[in-house]
Amino acid sequence: MRKHAVLTLAAVIVGVCAAAAPLAHDMPKLPADITLKQSGDSPGRVRFSHTSHLSFQAKPDCTVCHPKLAPIMKPAPGAKRAPTTHAAMLKGEACGACHGKTAHNFDDCTSCHK
Repeated sequence: MRKHAVLTLAAVIVGVCAAAAPLAHDMPKLPADITLKQSGDSPGRVRFSHTSHLSFQAKPDCTVCHPKLAPIMKPAPGAKRAPTTHAAMLKGEACGACHGKTAHNFDDCTSCHK
């Protein structure tokens, strides 16, 4: 009898969690789009959208990029961040950690540069 009660309780808990999962997906408030610094040979500025980058994930996970690939803290006063270059991305740095490997390649400049 006790085993049946434990199994019933476990089933209820799993059911509640499963029902709440779609609601939890919409909970995080994502940052606004970010316009990245333009390097000298860039064909245009790049606007990064968290929404488009998280839309492929079943559950948003900020740790895929932060803090390793993309710093989230503002630089110290007077400090400057170097713009990301294609050469760095081709080596797998910054956006190149995914783009060109698991995400779309760098064939269409207009998909990032506006």
